[in-house]
Amino acid sequence: MSEPIRRGDRRRLPLSLRRAPVPWEEQRATWRQARPAGIAAALKRATARPSGNWYVVGASRDFRADRPAGRTVAGTEVVLWRDAGGGVRAGSGVCPHLGAALKDGVVRCGTLICRWHGLALDGSPTAGWEPWPAYDDGVLVWVRLDEVGGEAPTDRPVVPPRPPVAEAVAAVHTGVGVCEAEDVVANRLDPWHGAWLHPYSFVDLEVLSAPPDGVGDEEDALVVRVSFKVAGRVVVPVTAAFTAPEPRTVTMRITGGEGVGSVVETHATPLTAPGAARPRTAVVEAVVAASDRTGFAAARALAPLLRPAMRSASARLWRDDLAYAERRWLLRSTGRFPG
Repeated sequence: MSEPIRRGDRRRLPLSLRRAPVPWEEQRATWRQARPAGIAAALKRATARPSGNWYVVGASRDFRADRPAGRTVAGTEVVLWRDAGGGVRAGSGVCPHLGAALKDGVVRCGTLICRWHGLALDGSPTAGWEPWPAYDDGVLVWVRLDEVGGEAPTDRPVVPPRPPVAEAVAAVHTGVGVCEAEDVVANRLDPWHGAWLHPYSFVDLEVLSAPPDGVGDEEDALVVRVSFKVAGRVVVPVTAAFTAPEPRTVTMRITGGEGVGSVVETHATPLTAPGAARPRTAVVEAVVAASDRTGFAAARALAPLLRPAMRSASARLWRDDLAYAERRWLLRSTGRFPG
């Protein structure tokens, strides 16, 4: 239990003091609530949803106007750059002439120029090179790979609802693990592990509701009450809902407490081709924080200083969570996974 910390007549601070903190080893075990069948059912529902063949390839800030960037998605080389208007262009990262890596090219006035023989790409079909749809949602960049996804394509990706970027502070962390995308998604659909695996960040976690195995999409949310640790016994308690809007994305949205509407989006992008003996998956996690407190305007002004701290917090969590996902894949790949 925790009680709010107050300061005079000012509006209540978002902090609470844990009155009777429980040692890590004495907290209530959650293994009975974290039913393997329930997690598997949630994963099955998530992976059955359409993606329109869109894949997250990085933070919007990663793609600059002065040089191209290369990515690999499901074994496919992708090159991305910004055109003269600032829009993102994408296509095969292999030059159609003699196979040069287009990520090593040069961008001049929005045109990508191959360094081997000067083939110039302005984003339109040229010399056998074809553009692929790309989308910049203001926080993340997506690319549509129809041959990889094999689904009915959509004009835009399934971008979860977020606070307006201009009114929020956003930071993006990227990590890579030896696992498949489903192992990352399964990790996020298991909130019961939070206070056990991440005691430095989460305490007093309680899953308030979880959908039954046969639930419809409209009710498919895991609702959690948890406190984020600040220092010592000082915490920030919130209520959050976990949902999976598409097969490679899980969101955690704050629905009660401080920062209502803030969201943590976890996107899993396969790097290796399907069936790889040692699959690798990128975890691209976007934290989009917002608050209706008047002081949050100052936080937005300090966003360049806050983003590294936000990325560092995500990186610490994902050191543990990638170990979870990698262990899950290892057991699955050797026929030993008990779930």
